[in-house]
Amino acid sequence: MSGSIEISQELFDPQIDETPPSRFKRMFVYMWRYRLGMLGMFFITALCITAVLCPWIAPNDPYEQDIMNMLKPPFWMDGGGMDYPLGTDQVGRCLLTRIMYGTRISLLVGLSAVGIMLVIGAGLGILAGYFGGATDSIISFFINCMMGFPFILLAMSLVAVLGPSLQNLIIALGLTSWPVFARVARVETMRFKSQDFVLAARSLGYSPLRIMARHILPNLLSSLVVVGTVAVARAIIRESILSFLGLGVQPPIPSWGMMLSEGRGYMLMQWWMATFPGIAIFVSALGMNLIGDALRDLLDPYLRKT
Repeated sequence: MSGSIEISQELFDPQIDETPPSRFKRMFVYMWRYRLGMLGMFFITALCITAVLCPWIAPNDPYEQDIMNMLKPPFWMDGGGMDYPLGTDQVGRCLLTRIMYGTRISLLVGLSAVGIMLVIGAGLGILAGYFGGATDSIISFFINCMMGFPFILLAMSLVAVLGPSLQNLIIALGLTSWPVFARVARVETMRFKSQDFVLAARSLGYSPLRIMARHILPNLLSSLVVVGTVAVARAIIRESILSFLGLGVQPPIPSWGMMLSEGRGYMLMQWWMATFPGIAIFVSALGMNLIGDALRDLLDPYLRKT
């Protein structure tokens, strides 16, 4: 009897308590839970730092041509050197420098094009989801037509009409890739418009524009941010495709897609001309996709890990 009393006292002793984890441990657990997202954030942060600091950290001028040093290999191969760490192209320009400056073009195109997609797609999607009826039918039909039309043909047609340039490339990408934002915004708006906070705003006599802007749009931002990160990666790849075809950024402006196009004729012997720009495209797209997956798990309560 006495033994059982002693055991119960030990079990319910208020002094026996687990020490709460430290702030550093909680941060480490949180970072490990979203380790792939942190890896993507590392990639994109490195690209952003490179884009900002490339005039000071780039080893050479991106436009300087040196015929005497054309087609030099990377520094670890015979004939290479640290003056051109990743080698040179067909006119003697430093490949590493041009890749670093190409980061600016890719990030600018990706973010600007997604901004256009967000404005058009979210606006039309909210209108369709909120009003429904004929408005929803017309906008949904337009969305389906845009998604059914081949992207590359539509983008090439727009660039051919507007003319190949950086600004026209951004416009073409923005005007051809917004339907995914519209679909997400439409579905989410249809879900929100029947909830209590929207019904309360209607009962107070708020205008539809105010309800959509002040009550529905803020609740869509988490979903749109997730879609936007993936759309940035897609825009970077599509910019490279159009530049590869000669319909994007025009030479001598350094662009990863243009560098791929210039290196395709040298891939058997001077493989570095196309390999390193391709790696840059892969790393940027991978980083954005990893961030998008992490944000989806973080912002969606149904997918959030416990």
